[in-house]
Amino acid sequence: MRRFTFCAGHRLVGHEGKCRNLHGHNYTLEVYLTGQEQDEIGRILDFKQLKLGVNGWIDTNWDHTFILWEKDDNGLAAIRSSEPHRIYELKNNPTAENMAVHFLEDICPQILEGTGATAYKVRLWESEETCAEVSIQGQ
Repeated sequence: MRRFTFCAGHRLVGHEGKCRNLHGHNYTLEVYLTGQEQDEIGRILDFKQLKLGVNGWIDTNWDHTFILWEKDDNGLAAIRSSEPHRIYELKNNPTAENMAVHFLEDICPQILEGTGATAYKVRLWESEETCAEVSIQGQ
Protein backbone atom coordinates (compact mmCIF):
# COMPACT_ATOMS: atom_id res chain seq x y z
CA MET A 1 0.00 0.00 0.00
CA ARG A 2 1.13 3.50 -0.77
CA ARG A 3 -0.52 6.72 0.41
CA PHE A 4 -0.90 9.87 -1.70
CA THR A 5 -2.26 13.32 -0.90
CA PHE A 6 -3.82 15.99 -3.08
CA CYS A 7 -6.15 18.99 -2.86
CA ALA A 8 -9.27 19.28 -4.98
CA GLY A 9 -12.67 20.91 -5.08
CA HIS A 10 -16.05 19.39 -5.86
CA ARG A 11 -19.74 19.59 -5.08
CA LEU A 12 -22.43 16.95 -4.79
CA VAL A 13 -25.50 17.52 -6.91
CA GLY A 14 -28.64 16.69 -4.94
CA HIS A 15 -26.91 16.69 -1.55
CA GLU A 16 -29.16 17.84 1.30
CA GLY A 17 -26.52 19.87 3.15
CA LYS A 18 -23.39 21.96 2.72
CA CYS A 19 -21.77 19.59 0.23
CA ARG A 20 -24.14 20.83 -2.49
CA ASN A 21 -21.95 23.95 -2.58
CA LEU A 22 -18.58 24.18 -4.29
CA HIS A 23 -15.95 23.33 -1.67
CA GLY A 24 -12.63 21.54 -1.33
CA HIS A 25 -10.83 18.80 0.54
CA ASN A 26 -7.32 17.74 1.37
CA TYR A 27 -7.70 14.18 0.10
CA THR A 28 -5.61 11.15 1.02
CA LEU A 29 -5.64 8.22 -1.39
CA GLU A 30 -4.45 4.75 -0.39
CA VAL A 31 -3.72 2.26 -3.18
CA TYR A 32 -3.35 -1.43 -2.29
CA LEU A 33 -1.56 -3.78 -4.71
CA THR A 34 -1.14 -7.48 -5.23
CA GLY A 35 0.65 -9.56 -7.83
CA GLN A 36 1.38 -13.11 -8.87
CA GLU A 37 5.16 -12.86 -8.81
CA GLN A 38 7.84 -11.02 -6.89
CA ASP A 39 10.95 -9.74 -8.64
CA GLU A 40 14.48 -10.89 -7.82
CA ILE A 41 14.59 -8.42 -4.92
CA GLY A 42 11.30 -9.72 -3.50
CA ARG A 43 8.96 -6.90 -4.55
CA ILE A 44 5.65 -7.00 -6.39
CA LEU A 45 6.32 -3.42 -7.51
CA ASP A 46 8.90 -0.89 -6.38
CA PHE A 47 7.19 1.78 -4.26
CA LYS A 48 8.97 4.45 -6.30
CA GLN A 49 7.43 3.15 -9.53
CA LEU A 50 3.97 3.20 -7.92
CA LYS A 51 4.64 6.71 -6.60
CA LEU A 52 5.69 8.02 -10.01
CA GLY A 53 2.66 6.52 -11.75
CA VAL A 54 0.00 7.56 -9.26
CA ASN A 55 1.46 10.97 -8.44
CA GLY A 56 1.89 11.70 -12.14
CA TRP A 57 -1.77 10.89 -12.80
CA ILE A 58 -2.99 12.82 -9.74
CA ASP A 59 -0.86 15.88 -10.59
CA THR A 60 -2.17 15.92 -14.16
CA ASN A 61 -5.83 15.20 -13.39
CA TRP A 62 -6.99 15.78 -9.80
CA ASP A 63 -4.58 17.95 -7.80
CA HIS A 64 -5.84 21.55 -7.53
CA THR A 65 -8.73 20.70 -9.85
CA PHE A 66 -12.50 20.86 -9.53
CA ILE A 67 -13.82 17.31 -9.85
CA LEU A 68 -17.38 17.64 -11.10
CA TRP A 69 -20.09 15.35 -12.42
CA GLU A 70 -20.23 15.55 -16.21
CA LYS A 71 -24.00 16.27 -15.91
CA ASP A 72 -23.49 19.21 -13.48
CA ASP A 73 -24.01 21.90 -16.14
CA ASN A 74 -24.36 24.71 -13.58
CA GLY A 75 -21.19 23.77 -11.66
CA LEU A 76 -19.20 23.24 -14.86
CA ALA A 77 -20.32 26.63 -16.19
CA ALA A 78 -19.40 28.33 -12.91
CA ILE A 79 -15.85 26.95 -12.93
CA ARG A 80 -15.41 27.55 -16.66
CA SER A 81 -16.31 31.21 -16.12
CA SER A 82 -13.11 31.62 -14.12
CA GLU A 83 -9.72 31.82 -15.84
CA PRO A 84 -7.56 29.94 -15.40
CA HIS A 85 -9.40 26.80 -14.29
CA ARG A 86 -8.96 23.06 -14.13
CA ILE A 87 -11.86 20.62 -14.30
CA TYR A 88 -11.97 16.82 -14.20
CA GLU A 89 -15.34 15.53 -15.35
CA LEU A 90 -16.48 12.35 -13.63
CA LYS A 91 -19.21 10.13 -15.10
CA ASN A 92 -20.93 10.09 -11.68
CA ASN A 93 -21.54 12.55 -8.86
CA PRO A 94 -18.07 13.05 -7.26
CA THR A 95 -18.72 11.40 -3.91
CA ALA A 96 -15.74 9.78 -2.21
CA GLU A 97 -17.27 6.42 -3.12
CA ASN A 98 -17.60 7.26 -6.82
CA MET A 99 -14.12 8.77 -6.98
CA ALA A 100 -12.63 5.67 -5.33
CA VAL A 101 -14.45 3.32 -7.73
CA HIS A 102 -13.29 5.39 -10.71
CA PHE A 103 -9.69 5.35 -9.53
CA LEU A 104 -9.67 1.60 -8.81
CA GLU A 105 -11.54 0.41 -11.89
CA ASP A 106 -10.54 2.93 -14.56
CA ILE A 107 -7.26 4.57 -13.55
CA CYS A 108 -5.25 1.89 -11.73
CA PRO A 109 -5.27 -0.52 -14.71
CA GLN A 110 -3.79 2.25 -16.89
CA ILE A 111 -1.13 3.19 -14.34
CA LEU A 112 -0.14 -0.42 -13.62
CA GLU A 113 -0.26 -1.77 -17.18
CA GLY A 114 2.73 -4.00 -17.87
CA THR A 115 4.00 -4.03 -14.27
CA GLY A 116 2.53 -7.38 -13.18
CA ALA A 117 0.86 -5.62 -10.23
CA THR A 118 -2.87 -5.17 -9.75
CA ALA A 119 -4.70 -2.74 -7.50
CA TYR A 120 -7.27 -4.63 -5.44
CA LYS A 121 -8.38 -1.88 -3.03
CA VAL A 122 -8.55 1.89 -2.88
CA ARG A 123 -9.38 3.99 0.17
CA LEU A 124 -10.08 7.69 -0.38
CA TRP A 125 -10.13 9.97 2.66
CA GLU A 126 -12.01 13.28 2.34
CA SER A 127 -11.01 14.29 5.85
CA GLU A 128 -9.31 12.76 8.87
CA GLU A 129 -12.68 11.33 9.92
CA THR A 130 -14.31 10.22 6.65
CA CYS A 131 -13.32 7.87 3.85
CA ALA A 132 -14.71 5.51 1.25
CA GLU A 133 -13.17 2.12 0.55
CA VAL A 134 -13.74 -0.03 -2.53
CA SER A 135 -12.30 -3.42 -3.42
CA ILE A 136 -12.25 -5.66 -6.46
CA GLN A 137 -14.75 -8.48 -5.98
CA GLY A 138 -13.16 -11.68 -4.70
CA GLN A 139 -10.22 -9.93 -3.04
